[in-house]
Amino acid sequence: MAPRRYVRTYYRFPLNYPVIFGGAPFVGEGVLSNLSLKGCSVTCDREVLCGSEVRVSMLLNHEPPALPVELGTIKWVKGNQFGVEFVRVPVETQQRLNHRLRIELIEWLEQRHRHSHSSDSPRQDN
Repeated sequence: MAPRRYVRTYYRFPLNYPVIFGGAPFVGEGVLSNLSLKGCSVTCDREVLCGSEVRVSMLLNHEPPALPVELGTIKWVKGNQFGVEFVRVPVETQQRLNHRLRIELIEWLEQRHRHSHSSDSPRQDN
């Protein structure tokens, strides 16, 4: 039997925001490299352990207050990057996260729309 292919449920938006994270054997700072409703990727200079439980605090738009994820699980580690699946997120954090991702989706769709229309228009060579 062929191995099952992993498919993400939610689109991850590429972002670049500061993040603080901590688990039992580690605490560190890094940069959020992408974000979805149920998880994120972090780039940092710390070694973390796959499978560890972690708290994450994200500073979206570089504006306080930070968005706290009370409990997450580190699902993968590749060099100086790791992925977190959100397990327990406070309601207020989930609402702010939904709002931020809605804005990201609108900007992504507008950019895609502009790009598709700019490639449709004929070139005007003089």
